[in-house]
Amino acid sequence: MKKNRKKWKKLLSSGVVLSAAALLLAACGNSSSKEETKTTKSSESTKVTGDIKLWVDTEQVDMFKKIVTDFEKKYPDVKVEVTAGSSADAKTDVSKDPSAAGDVFMMPHDQVGQMADAGLLYPFTETKFAKTVKKENVASAIEGATWKKELYGFPYGVESQVLYYNKSKLSADDVKTWKDLTSKGKLGTNFGDASANYIFGPLFMSNGDLLYGENGEDVKGTNFNNEKGVEVLKWIASQKSNSGVIQSSTEALANLTSGTTDAFLSGPWSKNDVKKALGDNMAVAAYPTVDFGSGETPMKAFLGVKLFAVNQQTKSPLAALTLASYLSNESSQLKEFEEIGTVPSNKSLQENEKVTSDEVAKAVMQMSDTDHSVVMPKLPEMTSFWPAMDALINDTYKGNIKENQYQDKLDKLVSDMSKTTE
Repeated sequence: MKKNRKKWKKLLSSGVVLSAAALLLAACGNSSSKEETKTTKSSESTKVTGDIKLWVDTEQVDMFKKIVTDFEKKYPDVKVEVTAGSSADAKTDVSKDPSAAGDVFMMPHDQVGQMADAGLLYPFTETKFAKTVKKENVASAIEGATWKKELYGFPYGVESQVLYYNKSKLSADDVKTWKDLTSKGKLGTNFGDASANYIFGPLFMSNGDLLYGENGEDVKGTNFNNEKGVEVLKWIASQKSNSGVIQSSTEALANLTSGTTDAFLSGPWSKNDVKKALGDNMAVAAYPTVDFGSGETPMKAFLGVKLFAVNQQTKSPLAALTLASYLSNESSQLKEFEEIGTVPSNKSLQENEKVTSDEVAKAVMQMSDTDHSVVMPKLPEMTSFWPAMDALINDTYKGNIKENQYQDKLDKLVSDMSKTTE
């Protein structure tokens, strides 16, 4: 259950150092790629040709081979080799040897900042492809694909945690607020162990604070060390005595299956497991509202954006951009939704009956708006956020941090978050 959830922060929390080849690209890659982008822009009406390597997640190779077959029929002068890889490891794998890496590859959006600054990604802001991306996809997906006002990725899906619950125990009205949810049922969730940061870090933004500024790119833009931040910590501490909250980490699904809990917070990756556990009693909703002391406000989650990106060192930029655009267009996103459950970022598809009739997709789409989620920042300094936030949430919940220490702990958190860790 945790494997897919951790993809979004796997490399950020590992503090991987880019290879020498990638660092060399950082010095000259951005300027050269911009020149190539201009060339691509002027060549967009030319014939699309080239041999392209496409890297996709291992379990999705067969599906993407079918989409590539359709692409090659439309562009017979482009030959695509589909290779198995890991989108979560895109930064590591591409930086090892960019010239040997895929021309087009999957990646989570939170790696865009580091990879773009290292000269590993092909910017295409000034091309027709950018116009299509901006026209067809939801705003949060475009934000995830953008770094320093340059567009570096083709969104093909969005991902957020949602609330799964047993509808034989709880009604749709019962799960609208945290208070009702935990007074009328038992919620299994993780305040006390690793990964509490991913689930509950966004509480600070729920209460009006900012994580790395308005757009997630300002190193000194975090303001958790204010009264709103203190309110969040008080709320977290109060959950230890909330009888409706059952500390659940690795055992969350087992507790739901046994009836120890009636609900838990997870993402679309848990859909099949929850369906197996609850059968026809499975229900899904957006996060409940929470009250930190000033009234109910939507509880936010981190939003992840799934991207296809183009290698800055590709020898066939037009063909690579064309393929990335095709893999993320409305038709392809529909196939990806139908076969592997990826919730589309395409605006039209988000209104398609096939998508809206899926309760998990519907909840994720609701969570993808700005009231319910915050696009996970792409700054390298996020490597400092994860361990510091875990420690703060864990120790606050367990009572290891006293209320008169909250302000000092938040001051240190904000200071630490402006640095990167190795």
